[in-house]
Amino acid sequence: MPASFHIAVIGAGPAGLFAAETLARQGGGRFAVTVYDRMPSPGRKLLIAGRGGLNLTHAEPLDAFLPRYRGPAAEAVREAVRAFPPAELVAWANGLGQETFEGSSGRVFPRAMKASPLLRAWLRRLDGMGVRLAPRRRWLGWDADGALLFETEAGARERVAADATLLALGGASWPRLGSDAAWTPALAERGVAMSPFVPANCGFDVDWSPVFRERFAGAPVKGVALTHGRTRLRGEFVVTAHGLEGGAVYALSADMRDAIAAAGEARLYVDLKPDLREAELVERLAASTVGGRQGESLTNRLRKAAGLSPVAIGLVREACGNAPPPTPNGLARLIKGVMLRCVATRPLARAISSAGGVAAGEVDDAFMLRRLPGVFVAGEMLDWEAPTGGYLLQACFATGHAAASGMAAWLDARGAA
Repeated sequence: MPASFHIAVIGAGPAGLFAAETLARQGGGRFAVTVYDRMPSPGRKLLIAGRGGLNLTHAEPLDAFLPRYRGPAAEAVREAVRAFPPAELVAWANGLGQETFEGSSGRVFPRAMKASPLLRAWLRRLDGMGVRLAPRRRWLGWDADGALLFETEAGARERVAADATLLALGGASWPRLGSDAAWTPALAERGVAMSPFVPANCGFDVDWSPVFRERFAGAPVKGVALTHGRTRLRGEFVVTAHGLEGGAVYALSADMRDAIAAAGEARLYVDLKPDLREAELVERLAASTVGGRQGESLTNRLRKAAGLSPVAIGLVREACGNAPPPTPNGLARLIKGVMLRCVATRPLARAISSAGGVAAGEVDDAFMLRRLPGVFVAGEMLDWEAPTGGYLLQACFATGHAAASGMAAWLDARGAA
């Protein structure tokens, strides 16, 4: 029996592919699903994300998991995750033959760690379900009759009539892998409101002195605690020629980005010895002053008494302009709160993810665009953000599932009418 509805999914990342699978599964043969993408092969960003270990999701309880999402569309994303929670994503991966494990931090990975085995198994499943892939097709929008327009690699135009369309074209943070936000004019022309894209999970610029930059660019800073505003967390980061990168910085990046937008800078405080109370540090530094050699350098004192690494000592000197406090109390206070003035985010194209996109009010509870009936949106096109640690991928899968389910219900209602 021929399919009742022809569906176009545009975007072959996790949200788009999972939407296609959901539609094929829920349709029971009624939906003919084609996934279009401008890249030569699907899942490019997924493969890159999995190079250091594919962090699918996180094992923490939902009451801790859901508040990780923020932004205007956060509540819609939370509802999608409630409907397709981490346990179901894990079961899905296991069903592909990709057994998962939970790391010490609660992050969940496939045992193979890489994304490529999972993606190969997934594409085999989609093929078996009748989902067709159409690569090397750049979406241009719609023609005057409402048909989808694509440009092929050879420059030819293709016109596609679809009963419903699901857009999963990504945000703006990975342009070389296809997430370049080139889709925004097509929606804006149809009156869909957009929020500007901004970096999320990003590094920051710091005006290092030339000496510090030359000596320590690329050095990791481990075992520290970072504080911005009222948020303090343990972790590590990397000094770069431009400033700071790394997991602990990314976890604070949304608030830091907003502070820079409001005040021109974000002040980040680094506790270089979080396991030592300030009073203990004062005692150690005082003892080294009394028992140390005459004229011993500050570097040696900080290395021996405080146990600081070379890059940590460099941060202390950088923070005080090479004029350290003369007393153990002042020096201990500085070690427990080195202030780094972050003056700008790193460029959007270098961020791990982005915030912004389709404004939250433009989609209904089924993830359908209010101005374009039959057009649904999923993934990072929506205006939400979350930290790294499995939350990003979980939301992409969950919103793909939610948008596809909303589309199936919408098509069923049309068919019954």
